[in-house]
Amino acid sequence: MINFLQMKYHRVDKFAVKVPLQSERGQFIVKTISDPEELIQAFRLRYEVFHHEMIGKKKRTGLDIDAFDAICDHLVIKDKKTNTIVGTYRLNCSLFSKSFYSSQEFNLRRILEQKGPHIELGRACIKKEFRTGIVISLLWRGIAEYMTKVNAQLLFGCASIKTQSPRQAALLYCYFETNGYFNPKHFAPPTSDFRMPDFDLWVTHYKKSLSADDTTEAEGLIPALCRSYLKAGAMLGGEPAYDRDFHCIDFLTILPRENLNKSLWRKYGPCETPQTEDKREIASAPSLALSY
Repeated sequence: MINFLQMKYHRVDKFAVKVPLQSERGQFIVKTISDPEELIQAFRLRYEVFHHEMIGKKKRTGLDIDAFDAICDHLVIKDKKTNTIVGTYRLNCSLFSKSFYSSQEFNLRRILEQKGPHIELGRACIKKEFRTGIVISLLWRGIAEYMTKVNAQLLFGCASIKTQSPRQAALLYCYFETNGYFNPKHFAPPTSDFRMPDFDLWVTHYKKSLSADDTTEAEGLIPALCRSYLKAGAMLGGEPAYDRDFHCIDFLTILPRENLNKSLWRKYGPCETPQTEDKREIASAPSLALSY
C-alpha cells in the first residue's frame, strides 16, 4: 500500500521534472521521471535495494523517500519489455536547489564555492537481475546528457562502502591518500555526527606504510561504483563519513567535468570532449554498487 501521508510529508506530491530527458537504447528507455507513477516505482526499487537487500529489513516492499526527492530530478532506466524501472539515480542540480543530501555528512563549503552549476548524484541502485555493464552504461549516458543540458561543471556525491570497521575505513583512507586521490581544493571533512570512532588511531597505524596484503585488501573493498568514479577522473574529499543507519562508510567523490576521461565523454557526452590523457573506460563495470 502506498503511504500517501509519507509522500505528502516530504512534499513529493509537489514534484515536477526540472530537465526532461528521454531516449531509447535497445530494450531500455533512458529518461528523467515525469509522472507520479514512475516516481513511486523508483521509490519501491530503492526500498528493495537499500532497506531489504542491504540492511536486511524483513518487509520486502515499501517506499524509500526523503526530504530531497521533491527538489531533485530522478534519472531512470526502464525495461520496455515489462515497463518497469530497473535502475535509478537521483540528480540534485544547484540551479534548482541549495540543499544537498551530502551536506548532512560532509562540510561542502569548498565544493560549493567552485564555479558553475554542480550536480549531486545519489540514491543510485539497479535491480539485482539487471546489474550488468549495459545498465550502468545507460545511467552514465543519461548523466552526461543531463550535465550538458544544465552546463554542469562538477559532479559530487557519496560513494558507499559496506563496512563498519574503523580499521578498514582507515586502510581505505590511507590507500586513497597513497594513490593521490585527495586534493586540498576538494577537502570536505565529515560533520561531527558522522565521524567514525577510533578512525584516527587506525590511520596512525597505516600511515607508517601499506604492505602488499594491505593494498590487496583495500582494493577488494572498493565497490564497482566507486571504482567507476575513480577511473573517470574523480577525486575524494578526504576522511570518510560513518553512516550508522545504513551500516556503511561514505567517501565524498568529486568529479570535475574537465577530469572526465576522454573515452567516457566521447562515448556518452554530446558536447565537446574535454582534453585529458586518461583513456580508461567505466562502461564495462560489472555491477552498480550502492550510493546514497
